[in-house]
Amino acid sequence: MKNNVFEHWSRGYIIKDHISNKNIEVGDYTYYSGYYHEKHFEDYCVRYLSDDIENVDKLKIGKFCSIGSGATFIMAGNQGHRFDWITTYPFFYTPDLNENSRDGWQKKGDTIVGNDVWIGSEVIIMPGINIGDGAVIGTRSVVTKDVEPYSIVAGNPAKFIKKRFSEEEISMLLEIKWWNKDIEIIKKYINILCSNKIKEFYNIIKNI
Repeated sequence: MKNNVFEHWSRGYIIKDHISNKNIEVGDYTYYSGYYHEKHFEDYCVRYLSDDIENVDKLKIGKFCSIGSGATFIMAGNQGHRFDWITTYPFFYTPDLNENSRDGWQKKGDTIVGNDVWIGSEVIIMPGINIGDGAVIGTRSVVTKDVEPYSIVAGNPAKFIKKRFSEEEISMLLEIKWWNKDIEIIKKYINILCSNKIKEFYNIIKNI
């Protein structure tokens, strides 16, 4: 594709190396595979409705996340669209119509994505959502509610499908927070990370 910032459909990049917007925070090793939408993550995926950079909600993404092409984070609240008023039209922001109007701006809060989260291609995440560590979001899902750690959700709106592991195993993973360990420790135990041996991994990592 002409002017595509990605070399090939199989190539992604580490997001934090390509972020200039101070309202976007991304952890180490989190990557974006954006070939089919051609543009950088912050240019295509993060949709701010306001240019007031001091007042908008933030997008915070943890470490070791995998984000598919065209995933979209809707940011900056409703920008004056109030569905509890008679009209949703933003008169306050419309020249020639804003006299006597009220500002419907409402912040929704920061959008938080945990660590080791897999977000499929063309997922839409609405403002103020909190996605827990280890969650998986199915392709083209529309996420309108918080997602619990190590849950799989999919659909429009996204609905709970199942937990990835047992509650005991999830508790172990949330306790050790392997993504916060020194990268040399992570490298040493990648062979176990690439398995389902959670208890074995927990017993190794818990005291490191």
